[in-house]
Amino acid sequence: MAAKKPEEITGAILDEESELTLGELCRACGMPAEQIIALVEEGIIEPRGARTRWRFSGICVRRVRKVYTLKRDLGVNVAGAALAIELLEEIERLQARLARLESGRD
Repeated sequence: MAAKKPEEITGAILDEESELTLGELCRACGMPAEQIIALVEEGIIEPRGARTRWRFSGICVRRVRKVYTLKRDLGVNVAGAALAIELLEEIERLQARLARLESGRD
Protein backbone atom coordinates (compact mmCIF):
# COMPACT_ATOMS: atom_id res chain seq x y z
CA MET A 1 0.00 0.00 0.00
CA ALA A 2 1.52 3.32 -1.10
CA ALA A 3 1.74 6.13 1.43
CA LYS A 4 -0.55 9.05 0.70
CA LYS A 5 1.10 12.33 -0.09
CA PRO A 6 -0.03 15.13 2.22
CA GLU A 7 -2.31 17.61 0.51
CA GLU A 8 -0.74 20.98 -0.15
CA ILE A 9 -2.83 23.95 0.87
CA THR A 10 -2.11 27.23 -0.84
CA GLY A 11 -3.59 30.65 -0.47
CA ALA A 12 -2.96 34.15 0.72
CA ILE A 13 -3.29 35.31 4.28
CA LEU A 14 -5.56 38.31 4.37
CA ASP A 15 -5.74 40.84 7.18
CA GLU A 16 -6.73 44.46 7.72
CA GLU A 17 -3.63 45.61 5.82
CA SER A 18 -4.40 43.49 2.73
CA GLU A 19 -6.20 45.24 -0.11
CA LEU A 20 -8.38 43.72 -2.81
CA THR A 21 -10.13 45.25 -5.77
CA LEU A 22 -13.85 44.67 -6.29
CA GLY A 23 -13.04 41.95 -8.82
CA GLU A 24 -10.61 40.23 -6.46
CA LEU A 25 -13.15 40.34 -3.63
CA CYS A 26 -15.81 38.86 -5.93
CA ARG A 27 -13.50 35.99 -6.91
CA ALA A 28 -12.35 35.38 -3.32
CA CYS A 29 -15.96 35.15 -2.11
CA GLY A 30 -17.58 33.62 -5.20
CA MET A 31 -20.15 36.40 -5.40
CA PRO A 32 -21.13 38.75 -8.23
CA ALA A 33 -20.29 42.46 -7.99
CA GLU A 34 -23.97 43.37 -7.56
CA GLN A 35 -24.14 41.43 -4.30
CA ILE A 36 -20.92 42.98 -3.03
CA ILE A 37 -22.25 46.44 -3.87
CA ALA A 38 -25.44 45.64 -1.93
CA LEU A 39 -23.29 44.77 1.09
CA VAL A 40 -21.48 48.10 0.77
CA GLU A 41 -24.80 49.94 0.56
CA GLU A 42 -26.03 48.12 3.68
CA GLY A 43 -22.84 49.08 5.54
CA ILE A 44 -21.66 45.51 6.06
CA ILE A 45 -18.35 46.20 4.34
CA GLU A 46 -16.66 49.53 3.78
CA PRO A 47 -14.44 50.11 0.76
CA ARG A 48 -11.59 52.58 0.70
CA GLY A 49 -11.29 55.09 -2.11
CA ALA A 50 -13.63 56.35 -4.82
CA ARG A 51 -16.30 54.01 -6.19
CA THR A 52 -14.43 53.49 -9.47
CA ARG A 53 -11.29 52.53 -7.52
CA TRP A 54 -12.68 50.73 -4.47
CA ARG A 55 -10.20 48.77 -2.37
CA PHE A 56 -11.38 46.31 0.27
CA SER A 57 -9.47 45.10 3.31
CA GLY A 58 -8.87 41.41 3.78
CA ILE A 59 -11.33 41.51 6.69
CA CYS A 60 -14.10 42.16 4.14
CA VAL A 61 -13.62 38.62 2.79
CA ARG A 62 -14.50 37.22 6.21
CA ARG A 63 -17.56 39.45 6.54
CA VAL A 64 -18.85 38.66 3.03
CA ARG A 65 -18.45 34.94 3.65
CA LYS A 66 -20.36 35.25 6.92
CA VAL A 67 -23.20 37.00 5.09
CA TYR A 68 -23.26 34.25 2.48
CA THR A 69 -23.39 31.59 5.20
CA LEU A 70 -26.21 33.36 7.05
CA LYS A 71 -28.21 33.76 3.84
CA ARG A 72 -27.61 30.17 2.72
CA ASP A 73 -28.08 28.40 6.04
CA LEU A 74 -30.68 30.57 7.75
CA GLY A 75 -32.38 32.44 4.91
CA VAL A 76 -31.42 35.78 6.46
CA ASN A 77 -31.74 38.87 4.25
CA VAL A 78 -28.95 41.42 3.89
CA ALA A 79 -30.27 43.73 6.63
CA GLY A 80 -30.63 40.76 9.00
CA ALA A 81 -27.13 39.58 8.12
CA ALA A 82 -25.75 43.05 8.89
CA LEU A 83 -27.31 42.94 12.35
CA ALA A 84 -26.21 39.35 12.96
CA ILE A 85 -22.61 40.12 11.99
CA GLU A 86 -22.55 43.16 14.24
CA LEU A 87 -23.79 41.04 17.16
CA LEU A 88 -21.40 38.17 16.41
CA GLU A 89 -18.44 40.55 16.30
CA GLU A 90 -19.51 42.13 19.59
CA ILE A 91 -19.62 38.66 21.16
CA GLU A 92 -16.09 37.98 19.83
CA ARG A 93 -14.85 41.28 21.33
CA LEU A 94 -16.46 40.49 24.69
CA GLN A 95 -15.04 36.95 24.72
CA ALA A 96 -11.55 38.29 23.94
CA ARG A 97 -11.88 40.87 26.71
CA LEU A 98 -13.07 38.23 29.16
CA ALA A 99 -10.16 35.97 28.22
CA ARG A 100 -7.70 38.84 28.81
CA LEU A 101 -9.27 39.61 32.18
CA GLU A 102 -9.23 35.96 33.24
CA SER A 103 -5.62 35.46 32.16
CA GLY A 104 -4.62 38.46 34.26
CA ARG A 105 -6.04 36.81 37.39
CA ASP A 106 -4.28 33.47 36.98
